Amino acid sequence: MFMITSLFLVLFILIAVGFFTLMERKVMGYIHIRKGPNKVGYFGLFQPFSDGLKLFLKEQVWPMNSNYLVYYLCPMLGLLQSLFMWILFPFYVNCIEFNYGFLFFLCCSSIGVYSLIICGWSSNSIYSTLGCMRSISQAISYEVSLSLILLSFFFLCESYNFVDFNVMQFNLWFIMFSLPIFFCWISCCMAETNRSPFDFSEGESELVSGFNIEYGSGGFAFIFISEYASIIFMSLITCLIFIGGDFYNFTFFLKLMFLCFLFIWVRCSFPRYRYDKLMYLAWKCFLPLSLNYIFMFILIKLLIFYHFILWSY
Repeated sequence: MFMITSLFLVLFILIAVGFFTLMERKVMGYIHIRKGPNKVGYFGLFQPFSDGLKLFLKEQVWPMNSNYLVYYLCPMLGLLQSLFMWILFPFYVNCIEFNYGFLFFLCCSSIGVYSLIICGWSSNSIYSTLGCMRSISQAISYEVSLSLILLSFFFLCESYNFVDFNVMQFNLWFIMFSLPIFFCWISCCMAETNRSPFDFSEGESELVSGFNIEYGSGGFAFIFISEYASIIFMSLITCLIFIGGDFYNFTFFLKLMFLCFLFIWVRCSFPRYRYDKLMYLAWKCFLPLSLNYIFMFILIKLLIFYHFILWSY
């Protein structure tokens, strides 16, 4: 049953990625006051399938200077890493109970840097090397703040299990008393998934598409799918931690869709950051804020424990 459930999950993730790209192109079209894709099928609903077929049926081209085997396998490694995190998806029934899901998520998300390194290095291109260097420094910088934000909620819940966040938010969502750190978390998620305004790994105007410049056809499709699967998963984790976490409810998936829309909305609204501003934001703004929130949550926990002791006496 676990194998069948996992296969269904992967299948629906791939379908969700396809229709997420369709939603992004439609929303960007209407924000730019033009139409999105509307030719293939009714309202362009078959556009993701036609794009996928086009990419996978194209001829695979290898650059002469590239390390052939590593260059070919690297996009598959990135896709495997982004799909592997989806094991944490909280099913209401037939659930793999992850008591240490928090640590598993941190380990899997930090492994994602390696696919960027190998993709940039294996192409043996100056542009891809520059793109991967920028994206690695960005991802490592924002992972620190991301981990500390998660750690602060661990101190509050005293559990590494993401399912327990639902129990703790039964009466009060965490976003109600941690709104500044919620915006901090959203910014870190955008930086982790290389999305605007933090898309420095794919700075088209500066790096001609960054670390994935030499990839086409199936390799580019794998990188594309892994990026969008990571965006949907980060939206899922945000819903679990901040906005109730009621994963057995239909409203949970509506909130997830809204957060996916937020990623698109930000892309359409903000220009790309300057690189030194990006690093300043990570180390001088987000890191002190997340550390202060850790101390605040520890203080809240101590006050609750102190009042519990007084009440028991």
